[in-house]
Amino acid sequence: MPCTRVTPSLRPMREQSRQSRPAPAASRSVLTPALLRAVRQQFRLDWHGIHGAPHWARVRANGLAIAARSGARVDVIELFAFLHDSCRHSDGGDYQHGRRAVDFAYALRGDVFHIDNAGFELLAEACSTHSNGGLDGELTVRACWDADRLDLWRVRITPDPRRLATSEARLPEVFNAAKKRADVWVGRRW
Repeated sequence: MPCTRVTPSLRPMREQSRQSRPAPAASRSVLTPALLRAVRQQFRLDWHGIHGAPHWARVRANGLAIAARSGARVDVIELFAFLHDSCRHSDGGDYQHGRRAVDFAYALRGDVFHIDNAGFELLAEACSTHSNGGLDGELTVRACWDADRLDLWRVRITPDPRRLATSEARLPEVFNAAKKRADVWVGRRW
């Protein structure tokens, strides 16, 4: 299930023919060892690099902080965190990586993770558009985008609060906690 195909549209992901299951309980993570193995097996870049597993873990933490205050879907945020950059071919300009991540998620859905159709729609939207700089959209999608944006400190960029799509991401406790998480990694990396 490598990240090579790019769908021309999200229409295939919207097919009702895929078996769906209810979203997992809020207290149970959708991040399973099988999912992490599948992601790691096909990931092309430095596992510990700027778009690797430490970034995904911080995106998850940022997203969970936003979800706890906003009611965004935790299952979507967790999947987004570990899939949105998983199909990058480079750390530089790779403008199709979000679409490849959607294709990869589609291939894994039903075998490695389960999510209902509405949740998958949100995941597909968040992954395919996370690099576009959008501010408008469904709450969970915006929470995913902000979870990623709050980790810009890892590359020595301070997130602009005006470019965050949720008010929860701009809260001092969420914003500053994200900075602290990134600072720890940057201190080790640089």
